[in-house]
Amino acid sequence: MRELTAKELGFVSGAGDECSGGADSSGNNIGGVTDSGSLGNDLINIYEGVVQAVSHVIERVANAF
Repeated sequence: MRELTAKELGFVSGAGDECSGGADSSGNNIGGVTDSGSLGNDLINIYEGVVQAVSHVIERVANAF
């Protein structure tokens, strides 16, 4: 057995030519995220947005009583 090349890996995974984007592409794509350096900041922003939305709902419900 041998290891698959990046081009072959794209074909067997159903990605076609997406995995072999050329010399400037690493082929790393996790759930659509190709810039993993900013993923942490994105997750923090999502979390803070959810906290703000839930706080707003709690405040509206508390004011209704």
